[in-house]
Amino acid sequence: MLQTQLLNSRVLALLARVRHTNRLVIADAMFPSWPDIEEIDLALVAGLPSVPQVLAAVVSAWKPGAIWMAEEFARHNDAAVLAEFRAALGGRVPDFEPHLRLKERVPGSTGLIRTGEMRIYTNVVMESQ
Repeated sequence: MLQTQLLNSRVLALLARVRHTNRLVIADAMFPSWPDIEEIDLALVAGLPSVPQVLAAVVSAWKPGAIWMAEEFARHNDAAVLAEFRAALGGRVPDFEPHLRLKERVPGSTGLIRTGEMRIYTNVVMESQ
């Protein structure tokens, strides 16, 4: 029996393949499709699941190293949203960079998990330790 709160078998299988220095993307509902990257679409309805909900589940079963988000995230979202993301990341604060630079990290990622998140610039790229 699994000893994690994460139950989605496709997400668990993806996490097993994200090895040292590989990247994983947790994306909002509007994030573009990347044909060469495995995508798991968890979007159900607008807002569900949210990026923080998926982050919390993923971080419960997988340990990220470096974490990146768009610097525009901090400009377009209030402190409460930032705190929500920090809590989902186990208190870790991501490195912020321009969103175009963040998207340059996507190619070559092992996988992308699409959420129903509708808030702007909420995409997260994580690198495995």
